[in-house]
This record gives sequence, structure tokens and C-alpha cells, in this order.
Amino acid sequence: MRTTKLVTISLPPELLIKIEKLARKENRTRSELLRETVRQYLAREEWRELNIYARSAAVKAGIKTEKDIERLVNESRDGQSNG
Repeated sequence: MRTTKLVTISLPPELLIKIEKLARKENRTRSELLRETVRQYLAREEWRELNIYARSAAVKAGIKTEKDIERLVNESRDGQSNG
């Protein structure tokens, strides 16, 4: 039983030529190259979304500089040692 699904996509001829050249250069199949490309794109998007979330959380927490982060870490440490 296959562990992959077959997907058909349309590409402009010049893009397909570049993909084929790169796949040959890296001694990979087109499928391997495109799978890796999609994985990297998805990982980059996850990081982008995480970055947006972190920036939003930082604004809500009043973090504008590294000194603000140090202050919050120290406050947290002080709270843990006193608790």
C-alpha cells in the first residue's frame, strides 16, 4: 500500500525546466525536490504565524526591549523563590 498520494499540478514550462535541472544537480527526483520545497514552505509559514503570535503577546505583556524581557524574567524568578 502506498504511503503517499499522487497529486497533479500545472507548472509553466520554464519553471519545470528549473526544477528538473536542480533535481538532476542534487541527484533527486522531482517529487523529492518538490516534497522538500513544500515542507520548507510550511515550516516557514508556521514560524511566521508563531512570530506574529509572539509579537502580539509581547505587546500585551508590555515588552518593547530586551530590558523588558530581563525585568519579566527577574520578576518571575523572584516570585518563584518567594513562593
